[in-house]
Amino acid sequence: MADQIAKGTWVQIHHIVLSRGERAPQVPRDTRQVPLEMTVKGFLVEPACLGEEAEILTQAGRRVQGTLTKVNPAYTHSFGPPIPELASIGREVRAMLREQGQES
Repeated sequence: MADQIAKGTWVQIHHIVLSRGERAPQVPRDTRQVPLEMTVKGFLVEPACLGEEAEILTQAGRRVQGTLTKVNPAYTHSFGPPIPELASIGREVRAMLREQGQES
C-alpha cells in the first residue's frame, strides 16, 4: 500500500475538465483532439495517496478535486531573465513621487 500524505500537505492534483468529445466545435481541430486538463496546487483536505482522488483547498480558498499527482510541488514558471532597463524603475518612480510629495 502506498504511503498516505497527511492532511494539510501542499500538493498538486490533475483533473480532466473536458474530454476530447466534449470540446466546443469552434475550437481548432488540433485542440479539439486533446482533453482540456487542469493542474492545481493546494493543501490536502483529507489524507490521500498519490494516484488517488483527493480534495484540496487552494490559496484562494477554492475546494477542488482531482487525482493527486505531486507532493510539495515546486513552482517552475519563469518570467524570463531580468531586463536591465527595467531594474531601476521602482527607485525612479519613488524618487519622482517624493519630489511631488506623494510618497510617505
